[in-house]
Amino acid sequence: MSSIFSDRISDVPRSFIREILKVTVDRDVISFAGGLPNRDLFPVEELKEATMKVFDLSGAESLQYSTSEGYIKLREYIADRYMEKQGIKVSPSNILITSGSQQGLDLLGKTFLNDGDDVIIEEPGYLGAIQAFSVYRARFNPVPVTEDGMDIEKLKTTLSHSSPKLLYMVPNYQNPAGISYPDWNRKALAQVLESENTLIIEDDPYGALRFSGERKQSFINYLPEKTIMLGSFSKTVVPSFRLGWIVAPTHIYEKLVIAKQASDLHTNYFCQRVVSQYLNDNNIDHHIEKIIKAYGTQCRKMLECCKKFFPSTVKNTKPEGGMFIWAELPEAMSSMDLFNLAVKDKVVFVPGNPFYVNRNQTNTLRLNFSCVDCDTIETGMMRLGKAIQELMEKKLC
Repeated sequence: MSSIFSDRISDVPRSFIREILKVTVDRDVISFAGGLPNRDLFPVEELKEATMKVFDLSGAESLQYSTSEGYIKLREYIADRYMEKQGIKVSPSNILITSGSQQGLDLLGKTFLNDGDDVIIEEPGYLGAIQAFSVYRARFNPVPVTEDGMDIEKLKTTLSHSSPKLLYMVPNYQNPAGISYPDWNRKALAQVLESENTLIIEDDPYGALRFSGERKQSFINYLPEKTIMLGSFSKTVVPSFRLGWIVAPTHIYEKLVIAKQASDLHTNYFCQRVVSQYLNDNNIDHHIEKIIKAYGTQCRKMLECCKKFFPSTVKNTKPEGGMFIWAELPEAMSSMDLFNLAVKDKVVFVPGNPFYVNRNQTNTLRLNFSCVDCDTIETGMMRLGKAIQELMEKKLC
């Protein structure tokens, strides 16, 4: 029966993270695995009011088919927001509303990639992008990223022996590592790409969730005709509505609209109207401030616990925003071995393996702090520290 399936779907693995989430059905398991926003911070009452208002003011219209590009008032809001918060001038006619930024990745893959086309990704890189582009049988060229940003020399080397169509990145509070590219690194990267035929895909789902440090420049400020931006309401409003967007130059935008029409005609129009009404009636900045305060507190607690419970040989990033901390075990240790020990102590995380395209074993792991309160972080990190110590002792035997 396997012969009935396409080669492209047979080549794409299941999401390791989604498989881990099945373990967390047990309420005794403390999970640092999911990249989930904190449900306690969802604006439930405000969205309920917005929903009723949409029914009262435009019930029949909001339940009809709509344009592929998306609800114009929502696109206008996004454009205004770019100008207000980042000083970036974007036309609503260059904004395409998508079913989450994950669909944005799929549309970009559909629009640009043929079998075997080169794509540069971060190492470690976002699993969702690896999955999305794998469907289109991209050939991945990973370039290391650290708290100093993307490795510029490695990028130059990669460009010297390949012709990548796309460079995908999450430069603000990256998933999985939580790092942010410094402005000097962004400028250097843009200078390298200036003479190349490579498009930048700048995915920014976490950019609004900054609890320390300074806002960094978008790549659209350096290479406006080569930068495609992805955004999402999943981390700032709610994820279940699946509302994201793409900002693209006009000649690219037109092709993306065609890909969107072939995919689903248009994104959920009713949810677009509800979110637009919610944004019109409420100050989103006040809501985001609550998220930032909570995530900042939880991140600081987890960093404190890294220092308290982890051996000094374990390194970790120190995010300025977002939802993740990246930890690195001593080189000879396997994060999958650690996972198998930790799950017995009822604490889980994501081993680093899925965030690489050419490694079966790694010594790295991703820790999520957004969905756990400080007391739970303390307990879970104590359990994880114990598992690390146990694994180290096994290695010494």
